[in-house]
Amino acid sequence: MKQFLSFVIKESRHILRDKRTMLILFGMPVVLMLLFGFAISTDVRNVRMVAVTANSDHLTREAVERLAQSEYFTIVATVATPQDAERLIRSQKADMAVVFAHDFASKKAGVQFIVDGADPNMAQQWTNYAQGVLTNMDGGLVNSKMLYNPQMRSAYNFVPAIMGMLLMLVCAMMTSISIVKEKERGTMEVLLVSPVKPLMVIIAKAVPYLVLAFAILITILLMARFVLDVPLAGSLFSILFVSTIYILLALSLGLLISNIAQTQLAALLLSAMVLLMPVVMLSGMLFPVESMPRVLQWVSAVVPPRYYIAAMRKLMIMGVGLGDVMKEVGILLTMTAFFLTVALKKFSTRLE
Repeated sequence: MKQFLSFVIKESRHILRDKRTMLILFGMPVVLMLLFGFAISTDVRNVRMVAVTANSDHLTREAVERLAQSEYFTIVATVATPQDAERLIRSQKADMAVVFAHDFASKKAGVQFIVDGADPNMAQQWTNYAQGVLTNMDGGLVNSKMLYNPQMRSAYNFVPAIMGMLLMLVCAMMTSISIVKEKERGTMEVLLVSPVKPLMVIIAKAVPYLVLAFAILITILLMARFVLDVPLAGSLFSILFVSTIYILLALSLGLLISNIAQTQLAALLLSAMVLLMPVVMLSGMLFPVESMPRVLQWVSAVVPPRYYIAAMRKLMIMGVGLGDVMKEVGILLTMTAFFLTVALKKFSTRLE
């Protein structure tokens, strides 16, 4: 045990002495949280809107006033015909228009949106937000209620996704590079002929990254709660329990990559291909998995962050219990057992 702790301390000192690595490990979560929380935001704000009103009845005025008072829209003009509104949109003086029918007050229906569709995703969001403002009006229109995220803030969606991405990259990529570095320098053989068993050497090299992963996880949770004002509705124990399984999965994947790669550059490239692109594109981090083509949905089924991100959204935002994420937990446990078994078997075969 004393020898094992000595290896852990040795590896920890290597990490702590590398200031650039430490800056990346703790600077990257802070930067990404601030970027996704404030700069790279899909929240709708200050959309320039034109109101087309054929009749200036009380309900039409109330609808226009509600749109103007919301934080999402700014009424830049009021015109009489849809053609006038379309000219303003084409001349880049407005982003969208809302057209009220002449019998809007009597029927309490008859609303049309004319939207700049150059960016279809944003156009759809503008339309959804405008519909949300109008459908919550008093006076007979349908009343809707937004659960879990009434302000429709994108940070609620991005924070669990950033957790999944960072923990995977830090644990898997940094662990694989650490082991490959020993191979590249020719010092791995020296470690393996030491009194400590080869398995204990690998575990000792992974322990510091396990501790760093928990430090990064706590940093993200603190920033989410106190900087981005994202609630932690679920049990903190459940969040940490699922995160522990995910971290062990990432470490196992890093060990597997280290067995395949022979150089640090190869490990980086392999990690980027295996981890970075699938995590960003296929995990549901930016795009809903349900909206992907069927083939890509099948591919995303083998991307571990997909299940962790889904579980964190349920635990953190919806506030469900651990029993409600057992499907995701079961898949993560299965993947962890598979990657760890393959990695250890391949490791012992290569180095005996």
